[in-house]
Amino acid sequence: MDMARRIFAVFLRQFYLYRHSIHRWLALFYWATIEIFVWGFLTLYLNKIGAATFNFVPVLLGALIFWDLFNRAQQSISVSFLEDVWSRNLGNIFATPLRPLELVAGLMVVSVVQVAGAVVAMAGLSFLLWKLDIFSFGWLLLPFFLNLFMLGWALGVVVMALVLRLGPSVDIFAWSLAMLIQPLSAVFYPVSVLPAFLQKIAFLLPTSHVFEGMRAVIFGQEFLWERLLWAFGLNAIYFAAAVFFFLVMFKSVRTKGLLQRHTD
Repeated sequence: MDMARRIFAVFLRQFYLYRHSIHRWLALFYWATIEIFVWGFLTLYLNKIGAATFNFVPVLLGALIFWDLFNRAQQSISVSFLEDVWSRNLGNIFATPLRPLELVAGLMVVSVVQVAGAVVAMAGLSFLLWKLDIFSFGWLLLPFFLNLFMLGWALGVVVMALVLRLGPSVDIFAWSLAMLIQPLSAVFYPVSVLPAFLQKIAFLLPTSHVFEGMRAVIFGQEFLWERLLWAFGLNAIYFAAAVFFFLVMFKSVRTKGLLQRHTD
């Protein structure tokens, strides 16, 4: 019960930060809105020059929404953690009974709420402007959504560990880490277009299995159970490794007294 209260306290603290912060709300919805407009106009142009033989809206705009879900799941954890580092409040947080894993769990709850709000807004705009209803695919996409969350959380926890060990100078990873795997994640194109050696690397990324599986659902082909199982298996390994890495870094920083540098 006490653990649940501490996890909720992490979420509640972030809620209070957003309640009276206009710039945080803008950051949450501004880029999502811009991307919907830009990619929406692009899909209209592609449909026009393609003589309407293929509808690019569900392929490109749908992929954009799914990728944004993953990207925000990662950034909501890492950026929320960085805000405490930037404000030199990290020492105060860990001076409380809050445990490292409870902090991670609380930030995961924060990410769910933030991502849900952003995705609903993007989906609503996509439906109003471009007649794309991503919810029409029903529950078939839900398992793939969960996999995007899992990998986003794993990368967010890795960023937390790197910031703990190396300091806020590596905060660039909060925005760039997810982008490093985008070319191999098959977001806007199938894995088959990649060179053979890159396809082998892409196979090790849960995102490639997720987006290949999502495209199969959107095109009405079939539900690819093999893709889903590979994504869950890889995510379980990566998430466990990320949490272990974070705990090792936290113990190292605390033992060496380096945690104090985030408060000085």
